[in-house]
Amino acid sequence: AGLGGAAAASSPCEKACNPRMGNLAHGRALRTETSCGRHAAEPFCSYSEDEQRRCRRPRCGRCSGAHAGLAHPAAAMADSPFLRPRTWWQAARDTPRETIRLDLEAAFYFTHLIMVFKSPRPAAMVLERSQDFGETWKPYKYFAANCSATFGLEDDVMQRGAICTSRYSSPFPCTGGEVIFRALSPPYAAEDPYSAEAQAQLKITNLRVRLLEPQGCPCLPASPAPQPLPALHYAVYDFIVKGSCFCNGHADHCIPVAGFKPVKAAGVLHVVHGKCMCKHNTAGSHCQHCAPLYNDQPWQAADGKTGDPKECQSCKCNGHADTCHFDMDAWLASGNRSGGVCDNCQHNTEGQHCQRCKLGFYRDLRKPFSAPDTCKPCSCHPVGSAVLPLGPRTFCDPSTGDCPCKPGVAGPRCDHCLPGYWGFSAYGCRPCDCARSCDPHTGDCHSSSSDVTWHNEAPPFQAVLNESEPTWGWEDEQGFSALRHSGKCECKEQVLGNPKVFCGMKYTYVIKTKILSAHDKGSHAEVSVKIKKILKSTKLKILRGKRTLYPESWTNRGCTCPILSPGLEYLVAGHEDVRTGRLIVNMKSFVHQWKSALGRKVLEILKRDCN
Repeated sequence: AGLGGAAAASSPCEKACNPRMGNLAHGRALRTETSCGRHAAEPFCSYSEDEQRRCRRPRCGRCSGAHAGLAHPAAAMADSPFLRPRTWWQAARDTPRETIRLDLEAAFYFTHLIMVFKSPRPAAMVLERSQDFGETWKPYKYFAANCSATFGLEDDVMQRGAICTSRYSSPFPCTGGEVIFRALSPPYAAEDPYSAEAQAQLKITNLRVRLLEPQGCPCLPASPAPQPLPALHYAVYDFIVKGSCFCNGHADHCIPVAGFKPVKAAGVLHVVHGKCMCKHNTAGSHCQHCAPLYNDQPWQAADGKTGDPKECQSCKCNGHADTCHFDMDAWLASGNRSGGVCDNCQHNTEGQHCQRCKLGFYRDLRKPFSAPDTCKPCSCHPVGSAVLPLGPRTFCDPSTGDCPCKPGVAGPRCDHCLPGYWGFSAYGCRPCDCARSCDPHTGDCHSSSSDVTWHNEAPPFQAVLNESEPTWGWEDEQGFSALRHSGKCECKEQVLGNPKVFCGMKYTYVIKTKILSAHDKGSHAEVSVKIKKILKSTKLKILRGKRTLYPESWTNRGCTCPILSPGLEYLVAGHEDVRTGRLIVNMKSFVHQWKSALGRKVLEILKRDCN
């Protein structure tokens, strides 16, 4: 009932669903140990009784496997019970034990069995199933006229839920008697037909009935004259195995398993096939796992009780991966929200969600990140670019494409000298030995400021980064930047002395910051920093996070003071340019490598002496 209800809940399989049910024996070969007349023709007689259980005239005939009209093979149990109701299988005469076995090509759901006997039903038999293609077997039900004497078991007629029953072991009726078994009859019951408990009871790969003890028809003789006992044999009209394709509630249609060819049988039009056509973003022969790009959450069987399909959720791979896998560590780390890890990120991307460009590539902000060409290769100049300790290659900033430059070198590609430097080479550029500037190729001094050549650059493309854009840090950089080179002028180490002198400078901002990188923009210099603490701000709104400092001494004095080394933290006190919104650093600024004691002292001076 549960499977049928799930299948009828919604035809497009929007909710939990199940393929149509049918007779699993149709289109498949039933196997028995014997068949009458297989080796030689043999006579037989069948007996039946009237309403008073008096014997009717026996019906006798011959059984021969060599003649189609006289043969009674196992296949006769699996033909149409409606179009061919009077065909049957019959065991060889005087066979004390027999086995009827159905082997399936895949796992199926089995719901109930109906057997219609032509002979009297056995005095003892066992119904068993395998879930591992016949390697191991477990009993479904024992059948016996006397459960205690035959199997040493309780009878479910007396004890509800017992594994043995005497309901179907009476010899009457001597022909046409039925044996019926329901897989979810007590003590087995499941509200959700796709739960683990239901699967343990319903899923089968093989089914067999072991017939253990035949019995004759004990009808009353029609005349007082003694009649010879009939020869005993097993005979079965129909062997109906009701079930369906096993799809975990994720399919309503199935196709043949690869290599399976149905056995033709008279009147059989519908065969229950075993390979699911999966829905709900699932995959596999039984929809037992998620589709390749839908592993963001753990796979689950559908809920047959509530109808919840438990769809597999897609991984967030930004269009750069074809498959993903579920990772429990990522799932737990996300608070059970997302566990998908993208496989083999394409288009020069990397990360759990292919959310950033690989080292050696930078993002083109003019294109959506899902574009296949969004990550461009770094174009760092092979001579002027610095090699970072991360490896033998030069890597650029993945957000902007800017390259780390050797001392005295400038430009996003590190392809020319800074103003005030000359001699572009594998060692960088050397400072000019001049009052102002010099020829960048020869080092000859210029006579006036009008001779200075400025390397102007187009302003960089500005765009708001999305949340997936990685933050770029230079924590591992050991220091290749124009600002590290102090040869142009003498940089004196600053000391925090008289508080009145510090307050007299009237600094408008005081911050703790970490230097990320430095770049020459031609007309001015820019230093990317990460502000970690604001000790003072006056007119401009200064927030923690990434910011740019503007050192005037680069261009105005051709000097690299004060020194700001990438990767290090500094206390910086300087002045704000309210008109441009810039934080200025110059020779009047107080710049000192950060120490906790220094920070506390400056904060005390700001509160006590500078008010």
